[in-house]
Amino acid sequence: QVQLVESGGGSVQAGVSLRLSCTASGDTSRVTLGWFRQAPGKEREGVAAYAYDGSTSYVDSVKGRFTISKDTAKNTLFLQMNSLKPEDTAMYYCAAERVLGTIIKIMTPHYWGQGTQVTVSS
Repeated sequence: QVQLVESGGGSVQAGVSLRLSCTASGDTSRVTLGWFRQAPGKEREGVAAYAYDGSTSYVDSVKGRFTISKDTAKNTLFLQMNSLKPEDTAMYYCAAERVLGTIIKIMTPHYWGQGTQVTVSS
């Protein structure tokens, strides 16, 4: 089992930055971690993934603005979000798939956090 707890969401103005954190616990060996988001009335979409080997992948809409990273010693995943836009407004979820490497486009999580809300106003 893997437990995931997100933090760092909030309400901000467009153009500013936020950093989300996800603390993972349990059997986190050999998992790919990622961030997903779901806006009201829309399907959940993958935002970024951090594979076991350290490789990263992003959905096109956040490339160049968001950066996913991991503090391995603290088992914490981060999502640095810069130049936020109103369309980034969503509930953001941390997720884990028990696979050594995958990309966000095809990531199919086995575990989910409870989510943290990000609201960006214009």
